[in-house]
Amino acid sequence: MKHANVALFVPHEGCPHCCSFCNQRTISGAVDKPDPKSVESACEIAVKSGGADPKNSEIAFFGGSFTAIDEEYMISLLESAKRYIDKKYFKGIRISTRPDCIDRHKLEILKRYGVTSIELGAQSMDDGVLELNNRGHSAQDVRDASGLIKDYGFGLGLQMMTGLYGSDCDRDIFTAEELIKLRPDTVRIYPTVVLENTELARKLETGEYTAQSLDEAVKLCARLLLMFRDSGIKVIRLGLHSGGTVEDGYIAGAYHPAFRELCEGEIYLQKMLELLRGKDRSRQYIIEVGKKSLSKAIGQSKRNEKALKKAGFYCKIKSNDFLDEYEMNVKEL
Repeated sequence: MKHANVALFVPHEGCPHCCSFCNQRTISGAVDKPDPKSVESACEIAVKSGGADPKNSEIAFFGGSFTAIDEEYMISLLESAKRYIDKKYFKGIRISTRPDCIDRHKLEILKRYGVTSIELGAQSMDDGVLELNNRGHSAQDVRDASGLIKDYGFGLGLQMMTGLYGSDCDRDIFTAEELIKLRPDTVRIYPTVVLENTELARKLETGEYTAQSLDEAVKLCARLLLMFRDSGIKVIRLGLHSGGTVEDGYIAGAYHPAFRELCEGEIYLQKMLELLRGKDRSRQYIIEVGKKSLSKAIGQSKRNEKALKKAGFYCKIKSNDFLDEYEMNVKEL
């Protein structure tokens, strides 16, 4: 038995707005919308590939505004998925939708058909940023929908973006603070990536928008990752996944196939520099980190070792079986 999520994309189906950054086909790689038979086929493949652990596996409908699609069509997809929930192959169904497409009627339908988790694309909690990016909903819509979802007993996931048009580091940190207040179970953080055939691409071309650099996004998202972690909230995605055709549609922005690893490496680098602050640069040091954290502490292509050397510190990074994540010791050689 293994973790075997089934991800089904409903590309731009039902969404009443075209956000500044959105080219859903490029993000998901999906062109044809799923039907009940394709849902069944995807579930069968997952089950027959070795068995899905029902305690850890879900059927997930992503890519569009699930509760904004035609209700009859939505129910047909849920009915097909629910058969596999009833057979105990999966623990439940996860859907993603817009904050302004949630109400009690829709939540009752979702409950009836085995949905257990709902993710909301909040993106920002600054109303000015939301308006500039054509989101079509307010920060209060996020708060209201989150409250309803929790009242109905669903798991709550929230998604935010950094580097949006009209945003900055302070506004992105404010968004994280506001999302933490809503006590979601999970969070996804997506640095803004400029894709072809989007409003952002046009604004980039005219100079109205400056894309966040990879280095800027890594430093900010490392900080956000710690904020959510310290609040007991799990970040289940950091950066766009490398599937679909994102690389083909990419124009600018903070995209990297191992973005989370870069952010975690940045956390270790900042912690190491803090521990070394005030120490004699003429000496050499050993920095110990947890065994599972060694590669993150060293950094991609020894990125952190090089950064420490550039700062004037000559260090060897080694593992210590007794240290946990983000714990470290510094010793003189």
